[in-house]
Amino acid sequence: MAELEFPLEQTLEQPSRRRLGLGSIILLIGIVLVAIVFGIALARQNQTQPTSGLAPDFSVTTYDGQDIQLSDLRGNVVVVNFWASWCGPCRIEAPELQRVWEQYADENVVMLGIAYTDTDSKAKAYLAEFGVTYPNAPDTGTRISDKYNIQGVPETFIINQQGEVVKFYMVRVTAAQLGAEIERLLQQDA
Repeated sequence: MAELEFPLEQTLEQPSRRRLGLGSIILLIGIVLVAIVFGIALARQNQTQPTSGLAPDFSVTTYDGQDIQLSDLRGNVVVVNFWASWCGPCRIEAPELQRVWEQYADENVVMLGIAYTDTDSKAKAYLAEFGVTYPNAPDTGTRISDKYNIQGVPETFIINQQGEVVKFYMVRVTAAQLGAEIERLLQQDA
């Protein structure tokens, strides 16, 4: 059998190793980060806000320096409202919440606003703009909103005198809605 001979020009070249350029590395990092964000979003999608049972406990220091522990408010109807100065529906809701506070301030009702992913200066300006006088506090590090699995703002939780979540509003709430629920709870406790 005859051996085949190949001219030198036709010999196979070794494939060259290509390195990723800076643009390709940045693109890959971007793709990985997007995948992580989507993964977290999908994981959170299966979690829901507490709509019944004992309300997750938390403590805050309000913008005026008052320390509040949610569990210490048992015996009262508690309205916890998550809001932000940059939230359009929150701006519509703010006067409604203040009206409810003024109406029930002398009863066993506590309103507590939680500023979600906001700066202190913008949150304080928002409170001043709307004349909000009920306690409000920053959600430092989103630790409270994480406990309540907040998906956006505004979100409002009504907690009964036993510390249980009895109503959850995932959208803007009105004074009439809050008033009706508060009245129902105050009647039950009488």
